[in-house]
Amino acid sequence: MLDMLGIPYTGSDPLTLATCLDKARTKEILTYHGISNPKFILVDSIEQIEDHNLKFPLIVKPYSEGSGKGIFSTSYVKDKAELEREVNRVVSEYEQPALIEEFLPGREFTVAVLGNDDETEVLPIVELNYNDFPDDFIPIYSFEAKWILDTRENPLNVFTCPADINRELELQIKDTVLKAYKTLRCKDWSRIDVRLDAENRPNIIEINPIPGILPNPEDNSCFPKAARSVGLSYNDMVNKVLYVAAKRHKLL
Repeated sequence: MLDMLGIPYTGSDPLTLATCLDKARTKEILTYHGISNPKFILVDSIEQIEDHNLKFPLIVKPYSEGSGKGIFSTSYVKDKAELEREVNRVVSEYEQPALIEEFLPGREFTVAVLGNDDETEVLPIVELNYNDFPDDFIPIYSFEAKWILDTRENPLNVFTCPADINRELELQIKDTVLKAYKTLRCKDWSRIDVRLDAENRPNIIEINPIPGILPNPEDNSCFPKAARSVGLSYNDMVNKVLYVAAKRHKLL
């Protein structure tokens, strides 16, 4: 509606928002452009998993949800029986296809991106740490982890910012993230999730063109966390997003 009325706004356009909400379509685009992401298939039923060539363990998730919805510890599957159970759960409970990905065993990061064109900048990288998780929890930032385990009243030590990584890995992550940001035609800002594979190569696992920005530091919101690490207050961060959007719209 804003586009039709000619009203400028912050963030990506409807095409990018819709594309990034469709995790399978996002992965197809990334793969076409040679940007690493976990091998995957998209299925509507357990019959479609008979001839898959993915290697266990796998992650099963709804193909079009956010904020960890539909991703639980049980989403991590180690054999065919568990895979069938999770595909049935996703298809029946969420009434949408199930995205099945190879599980990447490496470290996990989330990266805040701000700006457009040649002025796009990557804020300090945030690493997710699973050392404080209960022993029976799989090392993924699942729905349970986000909304049940990690609360304002009982925060977990989940995030490290800046991430404790060497310069070479930092550059690899930033390069991968910027390629994904520009390939999906994100505008103004996004938060992009990355996980390392067995060879320590960065892989894109999620693109969030409208990142969460809870203002309270105790809420463990990653975009504001990255902004604070470079001295930006919450208001400074919001104003910077407004500034880069206004500049893109040629309003300055």
